[in-house]
Amino acid sequence: MNKLSALALALAATLTALPALAQDTLAKIKEKGVLTVGVKNDYKPWGFLDPSGKIVGLEIDLAQEVADKIGVKLEMVPVIAANRIEFLRQGRIDLMIATLGDTAERRKQIGMIEPNYYAGATNVLAPKSAGLKKWEDLKGRKVCAVQGAYYNRRVSQMYSPELVVFPSVPDALNALQGNNCVAFLFDDTLIVSTLSGGDPKWTNYEMPLNSEDPQLWAVAVRLDDLDGAFGKLLKDMSVEWHKSGKLLALESKWGIKQSPYLIETNKKLKGS
Repeated sequence: MNKLSALALALAATLTALPALAQDTLAKIKEKGVLTVGVKNDYKPWGFLDPSGKIVGLEIDLAQEVADKIGVKLEMVPVIAANRIEFLRQGRIDLMIATLGDTAERRKQIGMIEPNYYAGATNVLAPKSAGLKKWEDLKGRKVCAVQGAYYNRRVSQMYSPELVVFPSVPDALNALQGNNCVAFLFDDTLIVSTLSGGDPKWTNYEMPLNSEDPQLWAVAVRLDDLDGAFGKLLKDMSVEWHKSGKLLALESKWGIKQSPYLIETNKKLKGS
C-alpha cells in the first residue's frame, strides 16, 4: 500500500469515527463526573448573583436538575450573548441554558432542544399611575420603543400607539422615567428583570398587560449532540418539565408573571 492510499484510509477511519465520538458526550460527562453549563449571571431572575455571590435563578434550577438526572456535579460558566454560541461550539460548555432565542440562523450553528423551555414575549413597562389594563389603552398615546425591535410594527398596526423610537434600551428607559411616554414597549423578560432587580426607581412601575407574540427560548447543545443520547435525554426532560408543571412552578418560585406559552404547552402535553 502506498503512502497516499494509507493516508486516505486513515482519513476515512477518522471521519467515520466522528459521529460516534460526538454521540459520546453524555458518556464523557458521566466519566468526568461534571456537567458544564453556560448560564447567565446578570439576567434576574433567570440567572443572577445572590448577595453571597452565588449564581441562582430559574435557569440555574434547570441546569441543576439536568446534572442531578445524569448523576454528576454541576459546573456553571457565566456567558453573555457575544460568546455563548462559540463557547458551546468550542466545547467549553456541554450545554447552554442562557435566555437563548430560538432562531433559524442559530439552528445552523447549534442544536435547539424541543419542546422549547420558555418564551419571551411583548409587553410594556409603565407607571402604576398610568392605569393601563389592556393593549387597546395604548391607542393614540406616546409609547417609548427601541429602534429595530421586531414587535414595533405589529403593536403599531394592532393598537395604534404613537411610538417614540430610541436607539437603545437605556435611552428609552430614561425617556420613560422622564415622563416622555406613558409606557416602554419591549420583551417582557427584560421588563421582569428590571422590576425584580431591586432598584428603587422602579418601585412605582409595573408590567400591566398580558404578554403577546411569544419568542421561543431553547436549551442548546452542539449540533452533533442533538440526535444523540445527550440530546434525547434533554428532549425527554423538557417534555417532562412542561407536562409536570415544573416550569410553571419555577415561575412562581422566582416571582415571574405566568407565561402564556408555558400555560398552553402544559395543557397540550398533559392531554397527550
